[in-house]
Amino acid sequence: MGQALYRQYRPKSLDEVKGQEHITATLKKAITSNQLSHAYLLTGPRGVGKTTVARILAHAVNKLDYSDDSAHLDIIEIDAASNRRIDEIRELRERVYVTPSQLKYKVYIIDEVHMLTREAFNALLKTLEEPPEHVIFILATTDTHKLPETIISRTQHYSFKPISTSSTKERLAEIAKKEKINISDAALKLLAEHGDGSLRDSIGLLDQVKNHADSVNEDTVREILGLPPDNQLNQLIDGLQTSNTSPASLISHLNQLYGAGYQAGMLAHLISQKLRQSLIDGSLSASSSTLELLAELIEVPASSEPERLLEIVLLKNSQLAQQTTTAAVTISIPDAANKVTGKQVKSKKIEANTNDKDLPTDPKPISGSNKELWQTLLAEIKDRYNTLYGILRLADAEFNDESLMLTFAFPFHEKKISEAANRKIIEELAGKLSGRRLVLECRVDKSIATKPQDTHTPGQVTDSLSTISSIFNGAELLES
Repeated sequence: MGQALYRQYRPKSLDEVKGQEHITATLKKAITSNQLSHAYLLTGPRGVGKTTVARILAHAVNKLDYSDDSAHLDIIEIDAASNRRIDEIRELRERVYVTPSQLKYKVYIIDEVHMLTREAFNALLKTLEEPPEHVIFILATTDTHKLPETIISRTQHYSFKPISTSSTKERLAEIAKKEKINISDAALKLLAEHGDGSLRDSIGLLDQVKNHADSVNEDTVREILGLPPDNQLNQLIDGLQTSNTSPASLISHLNQLYGAGYQAGMLAHLISQKLRQSLIDGSLSASSSTLELLAELIEVPASSEPERLLEIVLLKNSQLAQQTTTAAVTISIPDAANKVTGKQVKSKKIEANTNDKDLPTDPKPISGSNKELWQTLLAEIKDRYNTLYGILRLADAEFNDESLMLTFAFPFHEKKISEAANRKIIEELAGKLSGRRLVLECRVDKSIATKPQDTHTPGQVTDSLSTISSIFNGAELLES
């Protein structure tokens, strides 16, 4: 069985460690000057060299060369995930007082140290504080925030950083040359980017693609990693910023990507990456709608229904782009609709918001019915928080003496509005407009998703809104 590339090309000395020069230089100087600490803490993301540096350091303090096959009785490596109980740490605490059998220092490497129980940390604390002179502890973890401050304060703390794309690509090129892997520069860059700062992960991906074809190019890497072609992603992003893109075509494009096996979480991640790069390049302005889109894309992978959430996020952004592009849209409501509702509704002229308005900081209380109060609150929310407005306008509102009850058809909307930050915004604004303190209450009633619509409007704008409504089970249509 062949050895994995990431193990075969694991650094054997501090000089070979890539991307952590701020740490390796300090450790080399400490070893040379014999200014060693009794405890080291190595923290940082996965695959950046923490365990490798711990092993190299354990050998270097004992003036030994390091290799994967190295095995010494006085260098003890412990996986805290499997040995996290207090009994195991008590046993370790008793053994540390036994002098080394062969080497100058007995070195304990405790990997994933954050997995220890609270009792185990307490048992380890005293030993870390006053260890025997012949013992050195090296702790490693990806989750620094899970460590007690009392443990951190008794160690020399070294924080590893993600490996840069350029350093990762350079290392991949060195390995590819030694392994005689014919791979293009663009493919190496894609592997380095997809490693997300983990050199180990990127080398593992290179190991995965090396036997796929005699010549590995960018398309080969995309196929193996399950990444959609760049042109399909660009078409999707261009559609978000084009005024004539219909919701039906946007949904169709997404369905094609889903059908090809691309996951919604991956698509959201790649779209956000491209938008972020456009912001860095200056080809895209950091408007409030762009920032909201980026924030909402982050939530897609963790959603219980990522496909539906991605559709909602992209459709909403596409609709905003259409509203911004259109200078003025006139919507006429036909007599037939008036007969159905029993109301006389005049044509309204809706002007797109091309610039931010001067928003009132303290709206005055208004008098009128609860319906008028709700419509005024919606208008204020729309001017200030467009994303919040997009959800609130789908709610049924009921004002009481001390509360505002909002009823939603879908649990996702209720959960979003119930978030502390959104709740505070709505309660403060409702209180100012009503002149009394109101507590926000939210509930879900799926029956309101199928209630009849109050108005029906013809033309291109109405067609677009109706398409969105049919996609999401008859969501309520309100005029913008």
